[in-house]
Amino acid sequence: MIVPAGSIDGIAAALLANGLILRGGFNFAPGDAPPAGSSGAPAAAVLLVGQAGAAPWPHFLRWREKQPRTIADPLDSWSREVIGAVAETFGARAVSPSDRPYLPFQQWAMRAEGLRPSPLGILMHPRYGFWHAYRGALLFDDELSVQAAEAAPHLCDSCVEKPCLKSCPVDAYSGQGFAHQSCLAQVRGANGEPCRSSGCLDRNACPYGTAYRYPPEVQAFHMASFAAVAG
Repeated sequence: MIVPAGSIDGIAAALLANGLILRGGFNFAPGDAPPAGSSGAPAAAVLLVGQAGAAPWPHFLRWREKQPRTIADPLDSWSREVIGAVAETFGARAVSPSDRPYLPFQQWAMRAEGLRPSPLGILMHPRYGFWHAYRGALLFDDELSVQAAEAAPHLCDSCVEKPCLKSCPVDAYSGQGFAHQSCLAQVRGANGEPCRSSGCLDRNACPYGTAYRYPPEVQAFHMASFAAVAG
């Protein structure tokens, strides 16, 4: 059985009501070893759910006003609630990037949208640049009527200057990977105010997708979350 395209349109509309969007999907192939779908049997297909720019932020803030101030991981909790409700309506199983054991969200995203990682590890989107995210996924027992994604243009290939590798005061990103502890110490330290208030300097230095750049308050929220729970 194939999930009809009309259902996918309905899913997209339900997500858009909360500022979220579908980020592509695919049918699992033999040998993929997919996680369980809603029935408990291995899922036949997956749809990625995420955002472009900060569209979910007002919806999240309205939800957060009604929650205890001590709620842990509020954005993750909100995402789970919204995506979970959509999953229940459309007979899917909702999963999250924070689920344990971790699911291969980045590999799914690359497969669903044809994207490749940037020097920062964030998937580079030809329209959104760095300013997008994946908030969850919907797993289906039946196959989906979706087309395989073609490889998207990778803007990093034509970026000669690589400003994303030259703006961090502690060189957190390099060919050797992400210097997690150096980044964390900088964000938490006396000289970390620019990072805390305006977000990652390397990420903001990228010239692509700037129309979708998260506002400073959104970047500050994410940086505060990083500083509070990391390492």
